[in-house]
Amino acid sequence: MAETGAQNGDTRSPALPLDDNLYTLDDETSDFFKVQTGIQDTEELKKHLLRVQAEAYAVYPYPCIRGFLFLKLKLSQLPAYVRLLAMGRERQGAILLDIGCCFGNDIRKAVYDGYPIENIIGSDLRGEFWELGHRFFKSTPTTFPVPFIPGDVFDPAHLAPVPPFRVQPDEPAPELSTLTSLNPLRGHVSTIHASAFFHLFSEESQLKLARALAGLLSPAPGSMILGWHVGRPEKGFRYEVLPPHRQGNPMFCHNPESWKAMWEQVFEEGVVKVEAELREEAERRDWKDMPGVAPGAKFYALVWSVTRL
Repeated sequence: MAETGAQNGDTRSPALPLDDNLYTLDDETSDFFKVQTGIQDTEELKKHLLRVQAEAYAVYPYPCIRGFLFLKLKLSQLPAYVRLLAMGRERQGAILLDIGCCFGNDIRKAVYDGYPIENIIGSDLRGEFWELGHRFFKSTPTTFPVPFIPGDVFDPAHLAPVPPFRVQPDEPAPELSTLTSLNPLRGHVSTIHASAFFHLFSEESQLKLARALAGLLSPAPGSMILGWHVGRPEKGFRYEVLPPHRQGNPMFCHNPESWKAMWEQVFEEGVVKVEAELREEAERRDWKDMPGVAPGAKFYALVWSVTRL
């Protein structure tokens, strides 16, 4: 969950106040957080999460922080997650990059489910969120030694687009703990997770981001980029839900067909298999008091994966 000024000017109206009534955790997420934080009492866990939420909202008032969607375990709910875990077991040194990782919830869930911790790296624009993740999960860089690289995905010094690799790079994969940018990972990443991320950017910038991530992906069969973000039945701007703390910057959303077509511009024909599905999600409680939401507006998630053949 990261943002850059590449798409939008930062003209903001005051953010909506936080609302504890929006707090909700499903049983799986609650159980996972109790294990990870050591806080077994449900009410104490809620108080802990509310404190960290307030700190995160002060860093940047993303709607997903106000609506507690930042707590959602996204990666483990994706259809391709089983393949991701298998790759971690079966492919030696299979690097997993979580781009826009925020607190690192999904990284921690992957480690909990058996993915080798030494092969994972996270990146986000705002390093404060990663630091809050340590506070949230009561960990330190020593007790949870996953490297984190702050940076803007549209800054070439951090991530410069290169064409997708046809063969494995000659040089070995770098030591993850030594990295200061994502560029040395070109052609070496087995899996890239990018959830709640692409929809932050314009149509043009989404294509640029896709090209940049494609250049990081290993050419080995089975390597994949996967995630979910906001979609629409018809490609276009989501005027039915305007950003609550911005002025005049509606979200651009793909549908499954346009999403597949975008990736076909990135990779040569026959190089990848693109799977995309649009899911209508449950009613968003945080929309009820949000200005700019049209009556009857629906929330759609575009769930997808791009797999090297």
